[in-house]
Amino acid sequence: MNLQQIIQTLDLKPITDFQNSHEIEPSCGYTSDLLSCVMAGAPKKSIWVTLQAHGNIIAVASLLDLSAVIITEGAQPDQATIEKAREEQVILLSTEAPTFHVVGKLWELGLRCAAQNSERPE
Repeated sequence: MNLQQIIQTLDLKPITDFQNSHEIEPSCGYTSDLLSCVMAGAPKKSIWVTLQAHGNIIAVASLLDLSAVIITEGAQPDQATIEKAREEQVILLSTEAPTFHVVGKLWELGLRCAAQNSERPE
């Protein structure tokens, strides 16, 4: 499943501009609002689902080379966070839906993770 299909199926709203979303195939999904957990557990190229919308999410997403960040529950990043995401080429998406709903939909779409296949940055 590619990112464009996920965006359309979940009716996600892009916050940052990006191209070639049909070429991006997320490795799996990860959800947490605790940045240290994301840094320890989110596999490379995964989609991170969170209700956090502050600037530190960009640093984490960039460090882990994530496919995209889905910000849930109507939370919106400030302009400085959006600009930093653009600079770091981090794809930010938003939805009014609760985190639990988004994760369930991603699961229904077949997005799965195998812990033993996780690639971590060095």
